[in-house]
Amino acid sequence: MANLISNGLSLEYETFGASSDPAVILIAGLGFQLIDWPAAFCEALAAEKFHVVRFDNRDIGLSQKLEQKGLPDLPRLMQQLQTGQPPEVPYHLSDMAADVAGLMAGLGIDRAHMVGMSMGGMIAQLMAIFYPEKLYSLTSIMSSSGNRHLPPSTPAATSVLMSAPASQAVEDVVAFGLQVNDVIGSPGFRWDRAALEEHIRACVVRSYCPTGYLRQYAVVLAANPRVSELPGVTAPTLVIHGKDDPLVPYAAGEDTARLIPGAKLELVDGMGHDLSPALCDHLAGLLIPHLAANRAG
Repeated sequence: MANLISNGLSLEYETFGASSDPAVILIAGLGFQLIDWPAAFCEALAAEKFHVVRFDNRDIGLSQKLEQKGLPDLPRLMQQLQTGQPPEVPYHLSDMAADVAGLMAGLGIDRAHMVGMSMGGMIAQLMAIFYPEKLYSLTSIMSSSGNRHLPPSTPAATSVLMSAPASQAVEDVVAFGLQVNDVIGSPGFRWDRAALEEHIRACVVRSYCPTGYLRQYAVVLAANPRVSELPGVTAPTLVIHGKDDPLVPYAAGEDTARLIPGAKLELVDGMGHDLSPALCDHLAGLLIPHLAANRAG
């Protein structure tokens, strides 16, 4: 792994495959680190002659933390959103898209296949909106257009998202991670329990920054809907969404695909809101043909 300065921030990244092959940028979701994209998944894409880049978003993993921005006041933010006041957030999703553009520039990548999950899907959509010349294709996974009229998360998913570990001790954080996956994970693509526990522990030991997570969460809550911009997206688009996603119901995937001209929609039975190894094996089977069909734009 390595780091570079992008958009004024230090970002941690890792690559797979030859740099001469078409690039695939993997953009992680809220609170997810680059290692949440399984290495086997990245290697499967690289084996198809793609140059795969996974990285830590700002405020997470080994990328730069913006502690000087402080903690967001979530109750006040919710009140601002409900009353139509300008939301006070530490930064915006458009800043995170600029991070991706800067990462590409630092790596000498002119164009790439943009693949984002959840919050990362929102960032990938913004890349297609603001930097269309940088995309070969777009893939939006378990994400949303931000349409305010879409169905909400289930009460259980909302509750666990708003919860916290019993303490900041590693074992309590790992136990909480297991609890979250029990609620929002993929029922048809379950993790092996021991492997999941080992993975969560590896993430916590690598970097645990709850303040960064809260800043990212505030940014997602306050993000402007992309409903009016997505019809202008020209990148060939694949939308993948789980039919068993309790956090971002699959109506959000249907809405995203409807808004983007020519988008292909794949609804997956048994897929929830995680990146289990079994699910990523299935995602690779959906993603590789899309990347191959649009290999050079």
